[in-house]
Amino acid sequence: MRTVLGRELRLAVRSGGGAGLGLAFFLIIVLLVPFGTGPEPERLATVAAGTLWIAALLSCLLSLDRLFQTDYEDGTLDVLVLSPVPLEALVAVKAFAHWLTTGLPLLVVAPVLGVTLNLAVEAQPWLVLSLALGTPGLSFLGAIGGALTLGLRRGGLLLSILVLPLYIPTLILGAMAVGQAADGQDPSTSLFLLAGLTVFILAMAPFAAAAALRVSLR
Repeated sequence: MRTVLGRELRLAVRSGGGAGLGLAFFLIIVLLVPFGTGPEPERLATVAAGTLWIAALLSCLLSLDRLFQTDYEDGTLDVLVLSPVPLEALVAVKAFAHWLTTGLPLLVVAPVLGVTLNLAVEAQPWLVLSLALGTPGLSFLGAIGGALTLGLRRGGLLLSILVLPLYIPTLILGAMAVGQAADGQDPSTSLFLLAGLTVFILAMAPFAAAAALRVSLR
């Protein structure tokens, strides 16, 4: 499993597998918002929480089609399936590697971009915490979509259609927590619900994705 994780990280860095791409997309979306809504600080503060979370969601979605497809095309996935490591564990490792290369960098730049959108200073730690709790679930849910669309033509488009509705609860809870913190309210309830949702996704997604992979590889 350590070998698979190291391989996934090296591919992401060397072959354009997602490292940096999601971060650049996140930056572009957030920096374009003032041009569309206007530069007024009050207006930007109103949409800051939702914008940051939508940008994070779309950035995580950007490279999901490569999660299994590249390994499927070159035969590596067949070798991984035949390895002694359970397929569910391999799915979890690949989804975790996806989060390390797409979700984790967002935590670093999110506070800076929050300032760009005039997000309240007291909401900055809650923004990072909400992204840390929510984005792993996005990668693991994406693994289910990647497994279901494996080998299909235009699979990337179909993957987006399948996964985006599943992202909505995470998006609502994450943006709600940041918005409550910015308004001076206690975001603890939203964060607890977000954490519980993510734990459920992390427990369920590897089994669902592994089952879909077994069907796709028959």
